[in-house]
Amino acid sequence: QVQPVESGGGSVQAGGSLRLSCTASGYSFDSYRMGWFRQAPGKEREGVAALYPGGGGGMTYYADSVKGRFTISQDNRKNTLYLQMNSLKPEDTAMYYCAPARVSAGVVRVIPGYSSWGQGTQVTVSA
Repeated sequence: QVQPVESGGGSVQAGGSLRLSCTASGYSFDSYRMGWFRQAPGKEREGVAALYPGGGGGMTYYADSVKGRFTISQDNRKNTLYLQMNSLKPEDTAMYYCAPARVSAGVVRVIPGYSSWGQGTQVTVSA
């Protein structure tokens, strides 16, 4: 399994924006369904957004908590997955990861058996 590399996190005030990036050498994102996940201290990792490649930018899926605020996209030329996060809230504070994803019953989940999580990128939102 190829290990992704996430970047772009930081500390912002509520209402601010950040754009996260994810790359992985030797792994073509335009052939795979990818997603963003996050894990806050003391909580389980949760799926935030997923992108299924296809015409017109593909299909996107979002957790209810981020709909209308976050946008997932990818640049196939750069083999990079993005997560644009606007109107950030303190409850968005977490470590963010990218990984191969699937959507089941409307929930973004990591693919079964996946274990090559990257280091993640920390997002901290202050009130």
